[in-house]
Amino acid sequence: MDADNLYAVLRSRDRRFDGRFFVGVVTTGVYCRPSCPAAMPKPENLRLYPTAAAAQQAGHRACKRCRPDAAPGSPDWNLRADVAGRAMRLIADGLVDREGVSGLAARLGYSERQLHRLLLAELGAGPQALARAQRAQTARILLESTGLGAGEVAFAAGFASIRQFNQTIRQLYGLTPTELRSRTAGNHGNRPDPATERGSAAVHGAVTAAGSVVGSGSRAVRVEVRLAYRPPLDAEALFTYLAARVVPGVEEGGAGFYRRSLRLPYGTAVVGVTDGGDHMRCELLLADVRDLAVAVRRCRVLLDLDADPREIEEVLGADPVLAPLVTARPGLRSPGHVDPAELAVRAACGQGEELAELVERFGEPLGSPAGAVTHLFPPMAALAEVVPIAEALVTGRLTLDPGADRDEAERQLRAVPGVDERTAAYIRMRALADPDVFLPTQQVRQAPASWRPWRSYALHHLWAAA
Repeated sequence: MDADNLYAVLRSRDRRFDGRFFVGVVTTGVYCRPSCPAAMPKPENLRLYPTAAAAQQAGHRACKRCRPDAAPGSPDWNLRADVAGRAMRLIADGLVDREGVSGLAARLGYSERQLHRLLLAELGAGPQALARAQRAQTARILLESTGLGAGEVAFAAGFASIRQFNQTIRQLYGLTPTELRSRTAGNHGNRPDPATERGSAAVHGAVTAAGSVVGSGSRAVRVEVRLAYRPPLDAEALFTYLAARVVPGVEEGGAGFYRRSLRLPYGTAVVGVTDGGDHMRCELLLADVRDLAVAVRRCRVLLDLDADPREIEEVLGADPVLAPLVTARPGLRSPGHVDPAELAVRAACGQGEELAELVERFGEPLGSPAGAVTHLFPPMAALAEVVPIAEALVTGRLTLDPGADRDEAERQLRAVPGVDERTAAYIRMRALADPDVFLPTQQVRQAPASWRPWRSYALHHLWAAA
């Protein structure tokens, strides 16, 4: 993008560019979303950064008006299958906080030095800086939406010390933690909009009924988060798709809401999502608040909130078969999943009584049910003797996590007894959130080349039209 086009984009305040890049302003020392409503700086005072972490590393602090760290993620991290894309997905899933940069490098098959150099060149920041930006965002959410003390927030967000936490928040937001909390108290922050209160009653009622206990005696923390996305979004189609595929006891869905239990790195959770109009409203009950960033990231993947529907529809709308379908149903998403291993078992077993029996036999009951959500999906170790794909996951013959090499994962899937080509492709599409997978349908047996790289979205348009 040359300077003239960039300036035109910034003047348009187009929200679709939010999260794709960030704009630093030399004279003020802040960085913003491209859609920031503040007065336009002079072109010579602008600097572009591929990630929020890169802007922060360059010495910029987050704009208090447009809150750039709360922008939707870049759709590049769904599409890209290279090392940088895999690394970003693993960092977003909290791997650096749990295993350090050495764990991330080992997972990707690189030395720490090689990985740092690669990410710095591609993203403008190394893995530690990228993880630091995520910790700061998690801390901001906790300060704004919970009554946790600053010390509890610091350690829950992954900071090693109170001093490091205070320094980082002041540097990245230009405020102390106390000032940040006071500034957002009572404003729109992460609080529900009055217009969405009625529509969220189904989720809110169940969360209230669940009380403060998730799992066996664990005290939970309730957090409410606004999940941003690029419009348009067909929320009705999204919730209908998820509701049609619920596993009884683990999930519940209906008109305008979806709820389920989660098994996370540090504990368990129950999450409920409703349509907030220009965002998705997400309520979480977390047994361990350290799981907040991971839970939010997995909800975003489930709902495909980082997609750019206009870009997708420009490609698909050029095809004579898909053009009328795209026009009729704008904003269709390609849902991912919160747990790749769970999705793989579900795909291999099929949607039916077998899954319900597995949950009843091997699932862990919640300490306090939330509506119809009463269990956690069974752990893979418990299913290994009865489900071949679970055994492959437990033994390491199959790897399905946010950093998995998608081509290698599909080869591993095809080696599992009972997994055919269509099932492997479906697992790749949803478990690994691959936007370029096509399952042959009755309407079209093979995806035309003109549908790439958005074949998964083409498939959802065909499903919607069936």
